[in-house]
Amino acid sequence: MKRFCIAFLFWAWMVGGTSAQTMPFRRDTSFTTYSAYMGALKNYPFIHIAAPPVPSNIISKNNLTYCTINGRDLHLDIFYPAKIKANLPGVLIIHGGGWKSGDRSQHIPLAQQLAAKGYVTVTAEYRLSPEALYPAGVNDLKTALKWMRANAKMYHIDAGKIAVWGFSAGGQLAALIGTTGGDKFFTGDGWYDNYTDKVQAIVDADGILAFIHPESGEGDDSKSKSSATLWFGASKTGRPDLWNQASALNHVSKNTPPILFINSAVDRMHAGRTDMIKKLDSLHIYSEIHAFENTPHPFLLFDPWFEPVLNYTTAFLDKVFKRNEN
Repeated sequence: MKRFCIAFLFWAWMVGGTSAQTMPFRRDTSFTTYSAYMGALKNYPFIHIAAPPVPSNIISKNNLTYCTINGRDLHLDIFYPAKIKANLPGVLIIHGGGWKSGDRSQHIPLAQQLAAKGYVTVTAEYRLSPEALYPAGVNDLKTALKWMRANAKMYHIDAGKIAVWGFSAGGQLAALIGTTGGDKFFTGDGWYDNYTDKVQAIVDADGILAFIHPESGEGDDSKSKSSATLWFGASKTGRPDLWNQASALNHVSKNTPPILFINSAVDRMHAGRTDMIKKLDSLHIYSEIHAFENTPHPFLLFDPWFEPVLNYTTAFLDKVFKRNEN
């Protein structure tokens, strides 16, 4: 119980620290680390919210504005080693929550631990469906990538080695962003247009690769509008073009970077993965899968799975960026 209380207070402090700005819309708070924990606890009574000690060898800069849209500031947090001898690879981390909820603070523990291992990590907010429909969030995150390159010198980022990491809806976004670098449809928000949004690695943690696919569970509006329908502003039968356009599976090309799939035991959360790997293999593009048996969808927010996810992520990025493991 003591460990749970400490973890919960840590989580509450992080969320509270990122929500100071008054929003011109009602924020959806249905998906939080705590709500996910309570939802999983019955079937997994041994879990704890992951709250590893903050590494002593990192520097944090919080609530930085990376762009302003219609008077609304979008924020990010950046974490990096205190002692840097050379420019380091960067990682943009994207939270989940069904494109309507969630908060960037949910992955601050991951960002801190990756920073301690020699990466410059960024957790960025993006506009969710209560505020703006697809593709607004995609463009926001591409702008965050450009911000990383625009500020690469200040934060010692190797602009040629940037990865995108995402969980759930964030995983879908990571895969889409990673497969559409330079795509003229996703232009960003008009900021830092002299910089590219291309990435050199993708980590997709339980994010679907195809919306309209036999394996996909998205788009069931029989009882209420699904999260994807709310995000697109139209059902998959009403605007299948949007649903297909947002599917990373449909954008795989020779320019797609290496990708790591980290998956729970919930199969629908990686819809299209097998077909995507077939495409990647045909193009000789490296990929890895690490699947965790008997796990809930938000498993990587909890111990005992947080550390293995961190280790798989670090090993993959070290390999792609040809670094020695720390």
